[in-house]
Amino acid sequence: MAPHEAASRLSARAGHVLRQVFAAVDADFAFRLWDGTSVPFGPGPPAFTVVVRSPETFLRLMRDPTPLAFGEAFVGSAIDIEGDLFAAMHVANALEDLRLPLPQRLRLLLSIGPAALRSRREDGGP
Repeated sequence: MAPHEAASRLSARAGHVLRQVFAAVDADFAFRLWDGTSVPFGPGPPAFTVVVRSPETFLRLMRDPTPLAFGEAFVGSAIDIEGDLFAAMHVANALEDLRLPLPQRLRLLLSIGPAALRSRREDGGP
């Protein structure tokens, strides 16, 4: 498989996972993945967009989709927020109540591929 095709498939799988994880969040926002793929949420135009700079960052965030993990990624410039930062904080607060059962998290990570199940240390995370 060509690298471009593999990257495109990874983005499609990442979009599917994001839709599963953030489906219950009631807000208009979007994610833009490392290859430019946009994953919108809500019926209106996005108030903000979370820009995920790399597949590795995406994997780290999906292993631990908490406000702390997103905050650390933001401070470390692994993600960026374009648009209304206050609206992004509202969604971050909604993440506090987001609890994915372990079996669902494992299924979602498996749907991305085997790299998603590696430990954070193996892919350079803390």
